[in-house]
Amino acid sequence: MAEPFSVPVTVRGYETDVQGHLNQSVYLNYAEHARWSSLHAAGISQAELMSRRVGPVALETTIRYQRELRAGDEVEVTCDFVWGEGKTFRIRQTIRKADGTVAAEITAVGGLMDLTVRKLVADPKEYLRTMASEPRLLGL
Repeated sequence: MAEPFSVPVTVRGYETDVQGHLNQSVYLNYAEHARWSSLHAAGISQAELMSRRVGPVALETTIRYQRELRAGDEVEVTCDFVWGEGKTFRIRQTIRKADGTVAAEITAVGGLMDLTVRKLVADPKEYLRTMASEPRLLGL
């Protein structure tokens, strides 16, 4: 099995809370950054999605916090799409410190919405496969 896509992130001081650790909402920003980065690396731009009147949507997100992150920490944020049948797919993500310690695990359910009719695309896997120049980066 191939390694999941990942992007590096440095925890910035303004992202921390009064306890000195990464604010809970910022984990979602890191996960979103990794998801968009993986789409971009696969050859799918936000502009192209918009021109086709489709967009990825989050339907459910769960975060399991395991170790705190502090300002200056260097982390890798992974993004692994898990495709099934139907209108939805899963995304597994890990935020890992430079020493290998898992700081958080994020699982999400997503879909691809047709922005004209405001309904999920019937087969997002195939839709994105046809758009991607590097579909393997999305597990396709």
